[in-house]
Amino acid sequence: MINSQHISAINAAKKAALEVLLHNMKGPFKGLPRTAGWGYPEPYTRDLLISILGIAVSGNEELLKSIRKVLETLAKNQTERGHIPSLVHDSDDRGASDTTPLFLLGVGIYRQVNNEPSFLKEAVQKALVWMEYQCPNDRYLVAQQPTSDWRDEQWALGYGLFVNTLVYSYLKILNQTERAKKVLQEMSHFTIRSGTIHHHVHEGLVLKHKPYYAFWSYKVYGSERFDLLGNCLAILSGIASPTRTNEMVTWIETECEAMKRKGLLAVDLPPNFFPFTNPEDPDWHERYSEFNKPGDYHNGGIWPFICGFYVATLVAAKRFSLAEQKLMVLTECMKKTNFSTESAAKNNEISAKFVNAENREFGFNEWIKAQNAEPKGQNWQTWSASMYLYAVQCVEEKRTPFFEEIRQK
Repeated sequence: MINSQHISAINAAKKAALEVLLHNMKGPFKGLPRTAGWGYPEPYTRDLLISILGIAVSGNEELLKSIRKVLETLAKNQTERGHIPSLVHDSDDRGASDTTPLFLLGVGIYRQVNNEPSFLKEAVQKALVWMEYQCPNDRYLVAQQPTSDWRDEQWALGYGLFVNTLVYSYLKILNQTERAKKVLQEMSHFTIRSGTIHHHVHEGLVLKHKPYYAFWSYKVYGSERFDLLGNCLAILSGIASPTRTNEMVTWIETECEAMKRKGLLAVDLPPNFFPFTNPEDPDWHERYSEFNKPGDYHNGGIWPFICGFYVATLVAAKRFSLAEQKLMVLTECMKKTNFSTESAAKNNEISAKFVNAENREFGFNEWIKAQNAEPKGQNWQTWSASMYLYAVQCVEEKRTPFFEEIRQK
């Protein structure tokens, strides 16, 4: 049960989140949901598929019908070889590494919610085959190109943690247990750091002397920076053992406290990625100076939807008090918005719509700058609202719907 002092604030935010999702349910592209209230009218595949978690626990029939339409439209726009496009309505918008695994996980969740074990059976089989061909060594971990997952302004190449946690999760929810075991075995190998690859050695994503998993790894290359979303999914799906889970949560909280002392973090929620990449670092790219500065966007911004996953992760780790504490901080962050009455007065049509909206108290913003907690990006973001609902459900029930079953299989 949630502390009675927190219930009122959480209920207000839940009501606002549901209204944001209902507002975004039909957009200008074939009646498909919008990615954000006004700024992103397009139906971006990954955003909408991640939003399935919150929609599924909401129990709202209208939203469930809209997500069914998303899944069915994706199946119709699936390529001949099984790849899922990056925009739900556009079969030619291809190249993402995470859309196909998110589709498979989303179908698995929807099958459970609607009790339809054969829903989109043919499309699922094609997508499973597509994913098998994403293994460059013809084994089990899948590889990706830089900027091909949700981080469209950040390099993750080779065996990325986020995408492979999705692979493991969809294999478990779709009862592909033998292949899931093989994926887990390969992920559990250490990354290669010797500079020499022996034919009997297969690289993985485990880092020596660190409780979390590598951001990405490929042969003798890799990144030991911390990817919050990928590591949250590693815990939620059961890839991380209970011991590693507890060590990782403690490490995250300790590192965040250190960042706050250094003035790198202004809110009691973890950035999506740290330590930040700085211009003098070898993994810095020139384009980062415009789009991905330290503490911004993918380079350490605080993403409310990912913080929703973190709250759920704390529940999975049985850190219930900490989960509720973080949920309350997230609730306050959901009120942040970068629209104002002043900006509306400047004949900004989008700002005016937001200011006149019924729930203008809540921004459900895209991301927040780490160093000063300023809201950035678009407001009324679908996945921010949805993952808030999922996080609340996890704290209320002290369980993590769908992932609970994945861990127990």
